[in-house]
Amino acid sequence: MLSLSVLDQSVAVTGRSEDASIRETLALAQHCEALGYRRFWVSEHHSHPSIVGSAPEVLMAAIAATTRRIRVGSAGVMLPHYSALKVAEQFRVLEALAPGRIDLGVGRAPGSDMRTARLLSADPRQSAENFPVQVRELQSWVSGVDLPEGHPGHGITANPMGPTTPELWMLGSSNYGAQLAAHYGLPYAFAYFITDGQGAEQALDLYREMYRPSPRHPKPQAVLCVWALAADTEAEAWHHFSGRERWKIDRNKGALGPLLSPDEVAMRPYSAAEQAEADKLRSTALVGSGPQVADKLRALADTLQVEELVVITWTHDAAARQRSYELLAREFF
Repeated sequence: MLSLSVLDQSVAVTGRSEDASIRETLALAQHCEALGYRRFWVSEHHSHPSIVGSAPEVLMAAIAATTRRIRVGSAGVMLPHYSALKVAEQFRVLEALAPGRIDLGVGRAPGSDMRTARLLSADPRQSAENFPVQVRELQSWVSGVDLPEGHPGHGITANPMGPTTPELWMLGSSNYGAQLAAHYGLPYAFAYFITDGQGAEQALDLYREMYRPSPRHPKPQAVLCVWALAADTEAEAWHHFSGRERWKIDRNKGALGPLLSPDEVAMRPYSAAEQAEADKLRSTALVGSGPQVADKLRALADTLQVEELVVITWTHDAAARQRSYELLAREFF
């Protein structure tokens, strides 16, 4: 049976201040728990004009404190910016607050431009090249297994200890993350919404073929993070999709900003080149009525042989986003 989870990025929208987007993420988490979703993940971006969720560990604490059942996670912590020990401590605190409900998703990407990335790191020597070493250290500190003798972290613990531990996930949108997840025996989440599906099949095949069983995960466990939007009618769904569509077209030209409303989008007619780009986006978009989107999601999951999808939805109207998750829940739960 196909499981559904949620990824929310706290997207900035025109007409409202950025802090409201954080509160809307919190409200959406509570809403999705009531609907029966399995997980609720939040992302990490920095100095980004569109995506304002900059501290997933802080937002997760608020979500964990105001929910009771749903798993709460990061998608993800951009590990090269930080000390693996400090991240392990943060997530062990979260695990103490919500035992058995914390997912620690990590990624290698900066989640920002490179100038911002340099400012985030207290150690200018720290880089993505050290990511595999950091993942190994994090895996040990999160699980409570000591690092080997001779390692600077041998004998160091990430407190608080407890009977449960966060579940470590590898995030990625290329073969690199898939191979690293397989090497360490970790669950793997492919960011399908970032690549528009390109490379997904190859990455998942590599992950499964190269997988080395670990004590916590004897078998590979892969999920897809997909962008989808459902509404009561197909026409209404495309109406709400227009803001995301305009955003992607603008982004491809290097212009980033808050998500526009459908009315604002309508005031900016497409050029011929932009219209061709929009038509291409629509041809593969997971958009429509609840049953239509559910059918598309099931077909995608079947094609790529995954048992869980993590759905991300952007709309200018927060009520339309909540309604989308309601309609999908009706189809799956």
